[in-house]
Amino acid sequence: MLQKFTALFPLWAVLLSVVAYFYPEYFAPHQGLIVPFLSLIMLGMGITLSVDSFLAVLKRPSVVLLGTLMQYTIMPLAAWIVCQVLKLPPDLAAGVILLGCCPGGTASNVISYLAKADVALSIVLTSVSTLIAFLATPFLTWVFIGQTVDVDVMGMLVSVVNVVIVPVVLGLAINYFFEKRINAVREVFPAISAAAIVIIIAVIIGTNSANLGKSGPLVLLAVILHNGLGLAGGYGVSKALRFSETEARTIAIEVGMQNSGLSVALAIKHFTATAALPGAIFSIWHNLSGAFLAGHWSKQSVSVHDKSKMPSKKGINSKKLG
Repeated sequence: MLQKFTALFPLWAVLLSVVAYFYPEYFAPHQGLIVPFLSLIMLGMGITLSVDSFLAVLKRPSVVLLGTLMQYTIMPLAAWIVCQVLKLPPDLAAGVILLGCCPGGTASNVISYLAKADVALSIVLTSVSTLIAFLATPFLTWVFIGQTVDVDVMGMLVSVVNVVIVPVVLGLAINYFFEKRINAVREVFPAISAAAIVIIIAVIIGTNSANLGKSGPLVLLAVILHNGLGLAGGYGVSKALRFSETEARTIAIEVGMQNSGLSVALAIKHFTATAALPGAIFSIWHNLSGAFLAGHWSKQSVSVHDKSKMPSKKGINSKKLG
């Protein structure tokens, strides 16, 4: 039942967003839940990861290095291009660029599995990009929008450390020292993450309900273009670098799917509620596009020598949405 609930995450997100749009008074006052809920998601990510998943970096450092580099170059550049082409107003542009400067989203793990990609690599890429986000996200945000919008780099750095790094490290420690005790409840964390993200999205939609009629279609177009450029760029560059098909699929998914929850939390804290709107809509859209892409790739055969290794039970358990 929990797995079915998690798999239907986009549906719950859309349904609750519609409710929040028509009844914003029930959601808008609860912006204070965003940061704690995101920290809870990051804690769950740490608990469902193992030290072994990080040690896998040592076995394929070039793929992980280049995949992480693509994460923090393709998406920020794609965000900047989309903002220039669509001539987005400052608040929305800040939100799109902030989203592009965030690490990969944990939903990429489950999409990689469904797409017959490399789940172990996906987990490592998500983990590495998340752990260096405390430096990369504030710095890149300042590089791309610091000339037009004030960016509190140090404040954002502290926020990422508190909201992401501390909960992930705490979760890893819990998993390391109490692995046997938490095995029985490990399956609960993806469902908790899905529920938390759905609530975060609803709060942002409720907060921006008055502006959605005017800016909603423009934000949706920006999100679709941004996500599409990330997926295409990740796959295209990977193939140009002669990565295997499974590696190219994994990196495409990892690059195109962002930690939208983090972008929402940072936007609320350091910019405006309007700047959080792109992250909220992206959180719904990238799961829909990812599921569609996974369905397409799952029907395509991969050569015997290029198949990704099937994930272990522990690896699959690291799937969460974000």
